[in-house]
Amino acid sequence: MEALRLPRYGGVALAAVVIAILPFVLPHYDTFELAYCGAYAIAILGLIILTGLNGQISLGHGAFLAAGGYTVAILGQNFGVPYMISIPIAGIVCGLLGILIGMVALRLEGVYLALATFALAVAVPSILKRFGSITGGVQGIVLPTVTAPGPLQNVLSKDQWLYLLTWAIAGILFLVAARLLRGRIGRSLRALRDHETAAISFGVNPTFYKSLAFGWSAAYAGVAGGLTAIATAYVSPDSYTFALSITLLIGAVIGGLESMWGAVLGGFVIEFLPLWAQKINAAAPSVAYGVALIVVMLVMPSGIAGALARGYRRLVRKPRAEGPAQTDAAVPAPLNQPSQAEGTTSTSL
Repeated sequence: MEALRLPRYGGVALAAVVIAILPFVLPHYDTFELAYCGAYAIAILGLIILTGLNGQISLGHGAFLAAGGYTVAILGQNFGVPYMISIPIAGIVCGLLGILIGMVALRLEGVYLALATFALAVAVPSILKRFGSITGGVQGIVLPTVTAPGPLQNVLSKDQWLYLLTWAIAGILFLVAARLLRGRIGRSLRALRDHETAAISFGVNPTFYKSLAFGWSAAYAGVAGGLTAIATAYVSPDSYTFALSITLLIGAVIGGLESMWGAVLGGFVIEFLPLWAQKINAAAPSVAYGVALIVVMLVMPSGIAGALARGYRRLVRKPRAEGPAQTDAAVPAPLNQPSQAEGTTSTSL
């Protein structure tokens, strides 16, 4: 078992070292884009917990990003709350909102749950415009530019600080998820996904764990929304359309719905794939998402992370041990060959 764990821990350590080094060797623009990748990875990890591990389909996670972003913006503009405090508050607010929605979603399954979350994603931009006295209406809210605190301003640029802040928070949330998903919570979520009736017969409470999955997923999305808000330094209803929810789900599917590494890969995909496609044609990003999704579903049904994991296992798989070679003494003599025992000969059959 230890031999199986070493590559996993080695991969995590290598990824942490690379992530820590990148902002000091890449241009500022690339560093800024990678900060968005970290925020999207957090949101996609929430989708993996909810959809990949618990089997609840959500088409409305953009609504939770909106709630998180506006929580950070409103607290900062109206009450002067620092973003280091408002980001955790955004996660708590969205987590509670997710639990409430999850309790309602207990009565829905499959396509009906997807339609309910779809309605949530469609309604949120209109709600934000309706309460303009709080949310700023169609004009949105402008946030101050994020800078490194204290003496770090002389060492880190604003892009480097934003990058390190985002990925540090992502690292903490990924570690928390990895720890919890390896225990009773992870086993219960997977049991409800695979066979709810059997899970209930073994004492798993579906009300508790399904609501927990929704709240947990929404809390991660709220933190991601807060991080993207301070990165953009602006929030508006048009930033959180239904397309954002679909983009997050596409990133989760392409990255891999059954792996935490899939969240990281999905974050890179949804951030950089449109940028690369736009170099070909202005209308290419939406087409690129569709083509990438079709290719992944046909060639890599478990996503990029699943395909990489299978390839790694094939590389490190030990060759099957060969059986002991047979000696001449172990080979029986043909029936028509004379026996040499006691100098007698056998009768040919």
